[in-house]
Amino acid sequence: MRYVIVNADDFGLSPSVNRGILEAHDRGIVTSASLMVERPAAREAIEEARGRPRLGLGLHAELGSWRVARLPRRGAARSATTVRRRAEADLQRQLERFRSLVGRDPSHLDSHQHRHRAELVRPLFEQAAEELGVPLRRVSAHVRFVGDFYGHDGRGRPEPESITTEALVRLLEELEPGATELGCHPGFVDDLDDWYRAEREQEVRALCDPRVRETVERLGIELCTFDDLNRQPLQGGSL
Repeated sequence: MRYVIVNADDFGLSPSVNRGILEAHDRGIVTSASLMVERPAAREAIEEARGRPRLGLGLHAELGSWRVARLPRRGAARSATTVRRRAEADLQRQLERFRSLVGRDPSHLDSHQHRHRAELVRPLFEQAAEELGVPLRRVSAHVRFVGDFYGHDGRGRPEPESITTEALVRLLEELEPGATELGCHPGFVDDLDDWYRAEREQEVRALCDPRVRETVERLGIELCTFDDLNRQPLQGGSL
């Protein structure tokens, strides 16, 4: 069996991004979202999510504007300590805000621009995920992450062919057995001042395309949430 969590990042970023994520859930294959709890549209996102009990909610942590991968040679030890201290404060503050706004723990953890993977801060996220008993993106062994449904090549160059319906169908066809998180960034751009704009609307169209749903059914893919996995981990090929 192939179990797929289609997880939308940036929930709460803006009303138009919220609207795109919700449409991709209501009419498409999105099953889960990662919430940016300190963004202006976070409360609106949670209110909308409450009317959609099948939409999973995790934390999309933001670690500020400072870099966590490169440190100056001079004073490196002191800088590393500062980075870890700030990251821990950011993570704990946002976890508490998630609990306050949503009324429960997140179903999973990840971070904006995957910053939790940096060597200095990864242990903080690993510890938090272990204490919560939830998956951490690209770290938890039982849930692989697929991030190929993305409209840029990682070097700042647009790659619209990666977020077409045909590209999404191919990704689904190539998934391995077991549990997979398929990342996405759907949204609309009415109020968005962001470099990843038109691509979000293209993602909505692909995620909602009936051909994608037909592919899911043809392949026997089980769409699910992290909560589904957390309640009953994969054993013997079933949830």
